[in-house]
Amino acid sequence: MSEHTLQATGRNVEGKGASRRLRRTASLPAIVYGGKSAPLPIQLDHEKIWQASQHEWFYSSILNLEIDGKAESVLLRDMQRHPFRQLILHLDFQRVEAGQTLRAYVQLHLVNADVSPAGKVGGVVIMHELTQVEVSCLPKDLPASIEVDISDLEVGGIVHLSQVKLPEGVEIPSLKLGKEHDVAVVVAKHGRVEEEEVVEPEAIVVPATKVEKKDEKKDEKKDEK
Repeated sequence: MSEHTLQATGRNVEGKGASRRLRRTASLPAIVYGGKSAPLPIQLDHEKIWQASQHEWFYSSILNLEIDGKAESVLLRDMQRHPFRQLILHLDFQRVEAGQTLRAYVQLHLVNADVSPAGKVGGVVIMHELTQVEVSCLPKDLPASIEVDISDLEVGGIVHLSQVKLPEGVEIPSLKLGKEHDVAVVVAKHGRVEEEEVVEPEAIVVPATKVEKKDEKKDEKKDEK
């Protein structure tokens, strides 16, 4: 069921202090939960997990987790990262049972954009509105990713979630909640070039000064004479 194996060992000491000590030794604290067994605290090699985390399969595939030599099928459910360092702080894995339906987020990949009518028109932008979707399926049917074929996408066209071809045995639960959940996955539209607004200079009215008013009065007296 899984092609990706991770090595782990159990740990007896829990808490923030124990987790900090683990990280100082380049180990990564984690927990495995779910199924009929009790939650199990474990530790993994941080460097190996960091390398695995650079791949898409790490987030959406069933993983074969070997804990002290005993294998369990799990799915990554949560990852805590350091805010600015390349450091994973903690992982949550959920046990997976072969005959039990699960939910997981899967990446959406656009294919055939170069041959689509929209892709052949200059100035047209193909926008990826949705990059992942939550699916429901048995563990054996969970895809690493789902391809969205846009070979027929026209300019101004939209591919909705309901139009995505799903692998056999895979469903999108949100589509059962109503039409408002049938969101756009891909949109093709002309790139908008906003024209710069030309601001016309306003006429500046300069009020008459006191000096000018005095001069006007002098002129009036001259005229009277």
